[in-house]
Amino acid sequence: MHPVLVAPSLLACDFGRLHQEVERAQACGADWLHCDVMDGHFVDNISFGPAFVAAVAQVSRVPLDVHLMVDRPDHYFERFVRVAHNITVHVEAQHDVGATLAAIRAARCRCGISLRPATPFSAVEPYLDQVDLLLIMTVVPGFGGQAFMPEMLEKVRAAAEWRARRGLRYRIQVDGGINDATGPECVGTGADTLVVGTHAFRAEDMAGVIGQLRGS
Repeated sequence: MHPVLVAPSLLACDFGRLHQEVERAQACGADWLHCDVMDGHFVDNISFGPAFVAAVAQVSRVPLDVHLMVDRPDHYFERFVRVAHNITVHVEAQHDVGATLAAIRAARCRCGISLRPATPFSAVEPYLDQVDLLLIMTVVPGFGGQAFMPEMLEKVRAAAEWRARRGLRYRIQVDGGINDATGPECVGTGADTLVVGTHAFRAEDMAGVIGQLRGS
């Protein structure tokens, strides 16, 4: 349905060389750049905020894919709409999910919904006709470098079946532990957008990693 896109996650880059890391990812073929915004409440970590994403936007030539892992995405999303291509919010956060998605779209930004591994797929079903992207976390959100949770493939399969049965067009994105083995598994199950962190930024050949994942 969609070509496979690869979105390197800046959470895994060298923050001290941010602009160089952005340039490297772009030169190596990144389709999007994934920005994990964490508030220390919704997840047990703090990453970066609007100023960091704005700094990325200064040199980015590819779309910025902003994932808000925050308690109040309805309060914070407006700080990202000027630079983001996609803004994804969590179904478990403290907000009126439908209203937040509508507000993101009204701000002329593409919107996405995400769910944690412990959250059943049924929690996002009411919103799937309102989104451009469904992000299925394949690790517990908050920290990079975790191992892929293969049981999440069932959610990917359910998302693909739901999309096909209802004639929807949302992208199915996976994030967490994506590498040369798990990426093709996800694509084979129905995913079409791969967030890749340490496997890309720590690779000697990032272009090779991105190319291999895109050809999954």
